Amino acid sequence: MIVKKLREKNRWSQEQLADACGLNVRTIQRVESGNKASLDTLKCLAAVFEVDISKLTEEITVIDKESAQWKELPWWFRANMFGVYTRRHVLMVEFFYWHSALYFCFLMMINSDVRHSS
Repeated sequence: MIVKKLREKNRWSQEQLADACGLNVRTIQRVESGNKASLDTLKCLAAVFEVDISKLTEEITVIDKESAQWKELPWWFRANMFGVYTRRHVLMVEFFYWHSALYFCFLMMINSDVRHSS
């Protein structure tokens, strides 16, 4: 990938590149492995490498956070694009929500039975 090549050409570690760009190391890892990147991320990388952003967008899919498609995505997906949540975190949140919903349904049934039996 182009970012990895440019980083290695400059003899930087992923941590050094992340510090220079003001990005998370996980973001650098994702971009280097060919995952999508936001336009802001690419602008930071292009500035640090002193290359035109078009050089980076040849190989990297750009996420336009202003597009309607991006805004329609669930919040957890958008957060995950920045390394905030792993799949495990998302599954844990879903598990919590489903069990909370079942618990409240159960409470409503009990409450309904108590009112009808009085």
